[in-house]
Amino acid sequence: MYTTRSQQSRQRQQAKKQRQKRIRNWIMFNTVLVLSIVALGGYYWLHIKPQEVQQASSNQIDHTLDPATIPYQDGTDPVTEQNDSSDPLDHENASNPSLSATEGDVEHLDQTSTDDTETPSSDSEQNTAGTDSESTDSSSGDSISADEVPEQPTPDSSTDKKSSSEPSADSSHQALQPATNTTPSGQTVTLHFGGDVMFSGKVGEKLAKAGYDYPYQYVKGLFSSDDLTVVNLETPVTDSNTIAADKTYAFKSSPEALPHMAQAGIDAVNLANNHILDQGITGLTDTITQLDQSGIAYVGAGKDSTRAYQPVYFDRKGIKIALLGFSRVIPETSWNAGKNQVGVATAYDATAAQAAIREAKSKADLVVVVAHWGVERSDTLADHQSDLAHTFVDAGADLVIGGHPHVLQGLEKYKGKWIAYSTGNFIFTRSLVEKTWDTGVFQAKCTVNGDCSMQVIPYTAELGQPVPMASDKAQTLLQRLQTLSSNISFDTKGNAIAN
Repeated sequence: MYTTRSQQSRQRQQAKKQRQKRIRNWIMFNTVLVLSIVALGGYYWLHIKPQEVQQASSNQIDHTLDPATIPYQDGTDPVTEQNDSSDPLDHENASNPSLSATEGDVEHLDQTSTDDTETPSSDSEQNTAGTDSESTDSSSGDSISADEVPEQPTPDSSTDKKSSSEPSADSSHQALQPATNTTPSGQTVTLHFGGDVMFSGKVGEKLAKAGYDYPYQYVKGLFSSDDLTVVNLETPVTDSNTIAADKTYAFKSSPEALPHMAQAGIDAVNLANNHILDQGITGLTDTITQLDQSGIAYVGAGKDSTRAYQPVYFDRKGIKIALLGFSRVIPETSWNAGKNQVGVATAYDATAAQAAIREAKSKADLVVVVAHWGVERSDTLADHQSDLAHTFVDAGADLVIGGHPHVLQGLEKYKGKWIAYSTGNFIFTRSLVEKTWDTGVFQAKCTVNGDCSMQVIPYTAELGQPVPMASDKAQTLLQRLQTLSSNISFDTKGNAIAN
């Protein structure tokens, strides 16, 4: 049958419409399919995964890694926040171009960071900036207790509440020792130490949604039941309209965080670090005010060198504890506390720190020093770390707890005194550097004579929250710490044993 041109045209148009209809149907089908997959994934992460995490956490080991209590369950860690390689690991540009990096403070950079270093140019320059004069200030002034200074309230003090830079040759092949009791005999106090804490950037965003009590979900019971808990507060806490320091990463955290920190059982913080003046003098003085109002003691910084170097005292179970803090890394010399200058207690020249430790030892049974030092992201010690740690012990310190590298470093026992060189991150951002995810609670049990045991309780530093490790990963972490520690082994509970 003959088909006219008009009919042919209509047939072509109909065929074209059918093809277009099939294409639209195909697009709609795939769109619905993709949206369904996204919806199912969202439902899983919002409803199913949190239940799995909660169930997994309920089966975790108790915080003493005691196999006689609740054991770890094999498997992976609870849900991990998305890694954020853009967030800081304390890499900053020194604001003073005249300050060059010393060997001990050169930062280990990798593909996730290209930031410069921060450190005064030399020990002598640091000393010239005011540390020499501060030696007299800190040693001549009377040491203070937590309840003797208006700017420093603490919980009622009358109530109870390493490694060398080269691991030993065969330590990497040693298995963990069987669980054993390393607690000193007699009356003891239990102290817990966490690493770097901040509530800025991604952490601040997380806590604004999850709540400021979120970081302490897995550690609150541990911290609330001990005698003293200390962390390094690596951020100013202020609502003031401040001018941030000329640094790549200048932190600023909300005052809302501190009451929850106190409620979680954290008693004191170290302010001797390279971020506490990120928001200038106003930021530091605001931080001190906020700490006072929250009932959290502080060491390592203050209105002048006398306050910055002075210890804070705590009476626990008839044992008097002195706590001090010093930093070996600051971005510029103007951060030094001076005779009439707000700032940080530094230890580029250890004279003032030694005087403060000796003064504390004359008044306390147990002297604890928190130190900020080392090279970021390196689990190998810088020379100044072991030198300073030994200097602190020789001056009278019974326990030395270090931080700043953002990774765990080894332990050492020097003249019978424990030194933990780096506690790593604790409440912090997450980068792509996996070593920064490993952290722990460092538990010391000490007698009135200053004899202490040391136990490392492994955690994973998730975004803004330390989470207990599964047993297999915890044992692996302890074995790695063993390789980083000179003449130190660990048992399956994380107890450090001097060989």
